[in-house]
Amino acid sequence: MRIRTVAEAEAGTVAGFLVDEPVSWITGERFRQEYSERHFRPEWTWIAENDEGRIVARALWWGKSDSEHPVALDCLHVLGSVEDRAGLAAELLAAGHTAFERAGAKGRPQYNISLENGWRERPEVAAAVAWRSEAARRAGLTEEVERLRYEWTPGAGLPAPATRLEFRPDSDDEAFLEAFKQIAVGSLDIATLRELPVLGADRQAREDLEFYLSCPGKREWWRLAYTPEGELAGMAIPSATPYNRNVGYLGVVPAMRGRGYIDEVLGEITRLHAADGAELITATTDTTNTPMAAAFERAGYANTEIRLVFEAPAS
Repeated sequence: MRIRTVAEAEAGTVAGFLVDEPVSWITGERFRQEYSERHFRPEWTWIAENDEGRIVARALWWGKSDSEHPVALDCLHVLGSVEDRAGLAAELLAAGHTAFERAGAKGRPQYNISLENGWRERPEVAAAVAWRSEAARRAGLTEEVERLRYEWTPGAGLPAPATRLEFRPDSDDEAFLEAFKQIAVGSLDIATLRELPVLGADRQAREDLEFYLSCPGKREWWRLAYTPEGELAGMAIPSATPYNRNVGYLGVVPAMRGRGYIDEVLGEITRLHAADGAELITATTDTTNTPMAAAFERAGYANTEIRLVFEAPAS
C-alpha cells in the first residue's frame, strides 16, 4: 500500500473517487470547484493506492482560500474491500498530520462528520461512523464532541429587539478579551471546559479572540452587552464562514446568568445579519448544552443536522 499526496494533474481522478456510505462526503463537483478556489489543495489531499495503483482510500483536508495550513478534515473514505478500514484510514491521517506539522502547522486539524438527526437508529450509518471514529482516535484525535447544527432563514421571523440590554461596539480588543475570560467561567461548552485547565484563562481567551479575528466576518460587527446600570452582561460576536453568515460567539457573564439575557444577545446577532441581507445564518452548539439549544429554538433556528467533531487534546 502506498500513501501519498496528489499531483495537480490528478485532481480529476480524486474527484471521481466515490463514497458509497450514508455519511457526509465531498462530491466531485464540490471538490473541483473548491479546489479551484484553494479550499482543497494537492498538499492537503492524501490517497492510499494498492499494488495495482488503484485508489482505495482518500482524505480531503479543507482550509480557507488564504490559509497557510488546513483547518479541518472534511472527507475520509476507505473502500469496503479493504480488510482493516480503520487501520488504513488512521495511517492516512497520521501521514497528513506529520506533513502538516513539518510545514509549521500548530496542532492537528479537527475532523468533522455531518449526519442526519437520529443517525444512531440507522445501522448502516452507525457502522460508517464507527470505523471513521476509530481511525480518528488512532490518529490522535481522541477528544470527541457531538454538536447540533442550526439554521435561521427569513421565514422564521426576526427575534424581538432587546429591551433590557444595550449593545455597544468597542474597538478595544482588550475589552473583548476580558469578556471572553469571564464567559468561560462555568461555561457548558465542552471545548471550553477541556481547554481552560490546560491553556489557562488568558491563553484560551487570546486564542478565541484571534480565531474570530481570523474569520471572514467583520470586526465592526462585534458588540458588548450592558445592563441599564452599565454592568457588563455578555457579548455578541456575529461571524461568517466562506459560505454564509454565522452566529459566531455569544455568551453571558456568570453574574448575569439565569435572567434570560442570552435571548437578547442571540437576537442582536440575528438582527444584525438579517439587516445586512443574510438569507441563511448557521450556528452550532453541543448536544449537552441544552440551555443554548433552547435559546436557538426560541429564536426560530431549526436543527438541521448533527456534527461529530474529533480533535486532538489541548496542549
